[in-house]
Amino acid sequence: MLLFVLALCLVLATSSAQLLRPDFGILNEDEIDYINNAAKTTWKAGRNFHPKDYLRVKKILGVPNMAKAEYLAHQLPRQEFERKLNSFQLPENFDPRVQWPNCTSLKEVRDQGNCGSCWAFGATAAMTDRICIHSNGKVNFRFSAEDLLTCCDECGDGCNGGYPASAWEYYRQTGIVSGGPYNSSQGCQPYLIPACDHHVIGKLPPCGKEEVPTPDCKKECEANYPVAYKQDKHVGSKTYQVSGEENIMQELVQNGPVEAAFTVYSDFLQYKTGVYQHTSGSALGGHAVKLMGYGVEDGTKYWLVANSWNPDWGDNGFFKILRGRDECGIESQIVAGEPRL
Repeated sequence: MLLFVLALCLVLATSSAQLLRPDFGILNEDEIDYINNAAKTTWKAGRNFHPKDYLRVKKILGVPNMAKAEYLAHQLPRQEFERKLNSFQLPENFDPRVQWPNCTSLKEVRDQGNCGSCWAFGATAAMTDRICIHSNGKVNFRFSAEDLLTCCDECGDGCNGGYPASAWEYYRQTGIVSGGPYNSSQGCQPYLIPACDHHVIGKLPPCGKEEVPTPDCKKECEANYPVAYKQDKHVGSKTYQVSGEENIMQELVQNGPVEAAFTVYSDFLQYKTGVYQHTSGSALGGHAVKLMGYGVEDGTKYWLVANSWNPDWGDNGFFKILRGRDECGIESQIVAGEPRL
């Protein structure tokens, strides 16, 4: 009898959770209406993708196994901060774009194109910011997502996904060359996969339905680049994980942006403004991003994050997500490192 009661409670709890977070199916207009008018949540939704983009959207979620990603992150040394009482006061709001205005990369939103390379973009974007921050603005070196994506075999499977912790270890052990966005001719290895319109209305050509294969690893620079591939490599001095809300906050304030991975639910695709928290829909996959700051909006704590789906998505390419509750697992696998200057 006791087992029956326990089972019944579990069913009722599951049913209640489903009622609280209804599943409208991916990219459904009814979900947008629910979030904006019925859910009483902390964010607003709008159309970012066309419903026909379902399979392509799942492909650009480039962390294939979140449990493995968390396990790999936890193999790294843990960054801990020791603070004496009243010796260090964390600001209530922290935006690195304001703190380090000379590091223009902090304002950039990259575009991974039609490839599950978010793991490489989150890493190289944070690395680019950090080398500028740690050099007091003297070193502006844009790390190449192309080089990391194509040459780090131990990171995963290129456009089919990879792992942030492995990307940062590759940076420490092997190094990464410079490289700008698609069609830019910037750096040793610019990104070879075209930027594309992920969205219903955008400024770029549509992404298309075809799967984009991972480019070949080429250990050489563009013909007109003046530095050899091996000499262009920049390496990290150390890599580590960061856990706990205050530790993550202090890491951001002292060292700059980090890379984070989290579970994407269907409602996240509809994000426009406010502080995102999972409100409806089912899990679609894992995604890696650059977590860069934090703050409080209308009494709700948030993390400030840069996505890699170009500036047309969300809030000009950025989003805010609930802080302090490990929302969608985003606080469970924070990884970062320091550059060797």
